[in-house]
Amino acid sequence: MTIQNPIPTTARPDFHRVHNGTKAPLHFAGAEYDARIAGLRAIMAQAGTSAAVLTSMHNVSYYSGFTYCSFGRPYALVVTDTQVVTISAGIDAGQPWRRCHGDAITYTDWTRDNFWRAVAHVAGTGAVVGFEGDHLTLDQHRKLLAFLSPSQVVDIAPATMRQRMHKSAAELELIRAGAAVADVGGYAIRDAVRAGTREIDVAMAGRDAMELEIARRFPDAEYRDTWVWFQSGLNTDGAHNPVTSRQLEHGDILSLNAFPMISGYYTALERTMFVGEVDDASLAIWQANVAAHEYGMSLLKPGATCAEVTHAINDFFAERGLLQYRTFGYGHSFGVLSHYYGREAGLELREDVDTVIEPGMVISMEPMLTLPQGAPGAGGYREHDILIITEDGAEDITKYPYGPDFNVVG
Repeated sequence: MTIQNPIPTTARPDFHRVHNGTKAPLHFAGAEYDARIAGLRAIMAQAGTSAAVLTSMHNVSYYSGFTYCSFGRPYALVVTDTQVVTISAGIDAGQPWRRCHGDAITYTDWTRDNFWRAVAHVAGTGAVVGFEGDHLTLDQHRKLLAFLSPSQVVDIAPATMRQRMHKSAAELELIRAGAAVADVGGYAIRDAVRAGTREIDVAMAGRDAMELEIARRFPDAEYRDTWVWFQSGLNTDGAHNPVTSRQLEHGDILSLNAFPMISGYYTALERTMFVGEVDDASLAIWQANVAAHEYGMSLLKPGATCAEVTHAINDFFAERGLLQYRTFGYGHSFGVLSHYYGREAGLELREDVDTVIEPGMVISMEPMLTLPQGAPGAGGYREHDILIITEDGAEDITKYPYGPDFNVVG
């Protein structure tokens, strides 16, 4: 039933439909989501499943358009041959329905495990069920078995990841826009850098500029999750080190990291910078990392494998005596992902990933070297561009300049 008014205290359903207001415009057209669901149903058919229970933020967002905020509560998208239904918590009222493609059911918290009762209502019992083995906890997996009594369960997470790795034209348009927003954040960060300024103040300048730009470009969107990691000095040694209140000093190495989030889609800009001047030892490391960055971008083309690209850049650094300072893989896929959800691990530039790079994929090139405190040129150096793989090469959609000529500032 559709709930238009508060629920009487005498009526306490396990789940219901909260269709409050009218559907909001989603970022993508309905045909885009229909195509994604058709792809999912093809995966289901190949796996022999009659229902898919998707529980991760990235898959729920990718297939329905609704990016949930769990706050410790379970969420799902249940897909069968005839239904596409978002399962969400009562705390969100009608927002999931307004912001999803398809139907939506809200479960109540008056009885424990109403989430699974709602899932079973759509998926049925005794069926062959597809699930995400890399997301469902042991506890929730036990509940899936208890409430759905499936005849068999099949892990379809790897197949959904492979689908997400190939971007549609609409996705590529959004990713290009995200890269442009990241550039806006980069320029705002650059303008805020000066000795005596705190990391947090620089980070806020970049974040605010990106959020305003997203709102300008996408007035019908929801705005959430855009952030900046801006590090200085010793704090640059890790790629994901949080912002602090450390004040910038003349000669500091800096790490600019701008991350706009648009409708669940992540893009990024990352650059090495210095305050005022760069010493010779640091300049040599920086220039070597820039050279590796440019070399790596030249390798991103159809037919190459992630492992081949990785080994080639490893050799480049080894020839210069720098490979021991590499901190992680050289790049990764882009799409529906974030710092706290989503990861298309099958498209990362690492030695253990043999995925063949294909047109329509989106990959970053982001070599990073970290030299320990006390060593000449100490600090973390990282450049990061986003590339769309084309039929015969790659298109670099990051426009903010890299290297010493532009990024010794303040």
